[in-house]
Amino acid sequence: MFNNKSILITGGTGSFGQKFTEEILRRYKVKKIVIYSRDEFKQDQMQKKFLNSNIRFFIGDVRDNERLNFAMRNIDFAIHAAALKQVVAAEYNPGETVKTNVIGAENVIKAAINNEVLKVIALSTDKAVNPVNLYGATKLASDKLFIAANNIVGRNKTRFSVVRYGNVIGSRGSVLPLFIKLHKEGSQTLPITSEDMTRFWISLQQGVDFSIKCFQMMIGGEILISKSSSIKIVDLAKAVNSKAKIKLIGIRPGEKIHESLCSQDDSKYTLEFNNHYLIKPSISLNIKSSYIKNKLNEMGKKVKSNFQYNSGTNNDFLTRNQIKTVLKSLSY
Repeated sequence: MFNNKSILITGGTGSFGQKFTEEILRRYKVKKIVIYSRDEFKQDQMQKKFLNSNIRFFIGDVRDNERLNFAMRNIDFAIHAAALKQVVAAEYNPGETVKTNVIGAENVIKAAINNEVLKVIALSTDKAVNPVNLYGATKLASDKLFIAANNIVGRNKTRFSVVRYGNVIGSRGSVLPLFIKLHKEGSQTLPITSEDMTRFWISLQQGVDFSIKCFQMMIGGEILISKSSSIKIVDLAKAVNSKAKIKLIGIRPGEKIHESLCSQDDSKYTLEFNNHYLIKPSISLNIKSSYIKNKLNEMGKKVKSNFQYNSGTNNDFLTRNQIKTVLKSLSY
């Protein structure tokens, strides 16, 4: 699919962008990959890491519509991974978060349409479902913008979809690196916010693999949700250090006890496939599809009217031993 094609990744120097780049180069012979980010130091590090003439580095911010439009020239596929993601930081810097996560999303859409990009995927988060924090609210707005963009393309062939999954193991903002750091320092206490807290859990590799597959199977206008395991945060802490005492520190601003990837309100638009769920657009003017069959000819089915995909009621929970096995496989 990506052979002899050009791909742009916003926020391309982040953990997702680097892993996505690595996988695309391993699987395909692309024309070029454009890394669009505002961190010149990370770009320099990434350039030295990959040493590949097919990777181009653009310093730019998604807030800068003119620069983004320039970078998007002759691009076939784009994936939007740039965002301000720290929940607590977003609460204290709401204006800046809106500029990046909402205005930035709109700029990506405009640049893609102007340059007739074929397919665009925006990365979402479980925090965009029934949001209680500003980060989640801005990502919900971003999701809505990308889905609605399919209605304003006119005769343009550009198609937009959203990919949503839960917490990425060990990613920026994850509690796992903190647990490991404290354990290595010899601490016998690990802080958690609530003993009841659960989260969806997915590896970076799984997230990248799912995103690549979404380019292949997307029709346009849908939200594609990866099926994932859930974990209890207290089990994660005990998997890192079984002898550690648990210190309850209380829920931070904007946190939930459980996260959802699909709300009950969206169940009337939701289809279940073997390895993912799909939320159909509530309004679709340009794309006439039932979404029952995707571009890979996979068949979906309607979910029950009261369905919701919640980390606390998920049928797939990892035990402490299973969590330990995952951590070992990822060299933690």
